[in-house]
Amino acid sequence: MNDKDMLNDYLAMIKGSLTTYANIIAETGNSQLRTTFQQLRNQDEQRQYQIAQTAQQKGFYKPAAPAAPADIQRVKSELTSM
Repeated sequence: MNDKDMLNDYLAMIKGSLTTYANIIAETGNSQLRTTFQQLRNQDEQRQYQIAQTAQQKGFYKPAAPAAPADIQRVKSELTSM
């Protein structure tokens, strides 16, 4: 397995855990347990960001071009008008 495949697999694993954390956090009534899962989620989000940065530096990933300010404003307007 090469570096690109390993990074992609790791990112996919973290993405899955973030989805699981979101579901658990939304359904947990115990505040201490909720806080624990939020901390775990935050750690995984940071780890995901670091791995994505590494993938980008190695040329394995090219992020999408930044959105135009007009597009950002349009989406904000649509979301706040709901």
